[in-house]
Amino acid sequence: MANHSESNHLAANEAPKGGSRSWLKVGVIAAGSAVVGGLAMAWWYRKTLRSLRQTGESEENTDFGISERNPLDEE
Repeated sequence: MANHSESNHLAANEAPKGGSRSWLKVGVIAAGSAVVGGLAMAWWYRKTLRSLRQTGESEENTDFGISERNPLDEE
């Protein structure tokens, strides 16, 4: 039977058995979260570009808010 000092020494040198698995789970969750976040960002970016292109292509109200006269010519 090991005495008290030997049991403390052995316990300090042993790695926890579940430690590597928990870090693996955290890594997998972090990687999955990064992938899902990247896909969501790409979807949002493409949706925004599509809506901007549709707005730019519409020919309605192209002169909205622009008057025929030039205010600089009146001075």
